[in-house]
Amino acid sequence: MAEITIAGIMRAGAYSPNHIGNDAAIFNVVADQLRKRGCVVNVYSEEQLIAGDITENIIVNMCREQKSIALLQQLEDSGKIVINSGYGIENCTRERMTRILIGSNIPYPESLMVNTNENIKDALQKGDYTQCWIKRGDFHAMHKEDVSYVRHPEEAQEVLQEYFLRGINRAVINKHLVGDLVKFYGVQGTPFFFWFYPFDLGHSKYGHEAINGKSQGIEFDVEKMREICQSASEVLDVKIYGGDCIVSPDGDIKIIDFNDWPSFAPCRMEAAPHIAKCILSEIKNRK
Repeated sequence: MAEITIAGIMRAGAYSPNHIGNDAAIFNVVADQLRKRGCVVNVYSEEQLIAGDITENIIVNMCREQKSIALLQQLEDSGKIVINSGYGIENCTRERMTRILIGSNIPYPESLMVNTNENIKDALQKGDYTQCWIKRGDFHAMHKEDVSYVRHPEEAQEVLQEYFLRGINRAVINKHLVGDLVKFYGVQGTPFFFWFYPFDLGHSKYGHEAINGKSQGIEFDVEKMREICQSASEVLDVKIYGGDCIVSPDGDIKIIDFNDWPSFAPCRMEAAPHIAKCILSEIKNRK
């Protein structure tokens, strides 16, 4: 086989809140795995991608910058192999993700998608949205306030007003789900799937895990969770993924968040060979 040359684009620090080191670590371990398999991996920053410094026909990336995503989509349309797809990364922005998952019958909380200058108290009361989560709808979370837990409609209205004043025009409101919070990581087309209770292990980005608190150890079907997450990865077009589920007291599983190429922090070394295998399989299929 001819030598495979890959452009590896690291995630800009602004889009790795509290996880800069972990995001860099998984990227570097995967690059090493690809090199062990005979690939040349040239590493770039998102700034270099935007500046037009990338000439390789295969791009493996952790990008989150809006300009980067648009450029990745253009490169993909021109015939380059892009993993994760720029379209898949965009699909993980909150409102798009919500619409796609609900439209594809993936288990997901009841949700409203609203303008941040709307009066939403009546709609929340009518829909019995007492405790809920307000999340910026236009992009990935960059700050703790981009995902806010509220306890009643009046507080929700206040948070929405704050979003509007920050220049965030759209928001997604998810009903709060009671149950065990489970974090998962997966790689499409491989057997790799890892799950754990983030609060119990002290794994946190913004501290929101404390809302659901310590796990109760509710029994659930792990294979069913893997199938749900795999289906989500397919409809969102994200091959390297992670996110969060809630397991209800009766064992029902719902995805509450889904991310393109997360840190894989607790399972980095186990995941890396599978990520490399997924990338090489996609290159082979496309060629």
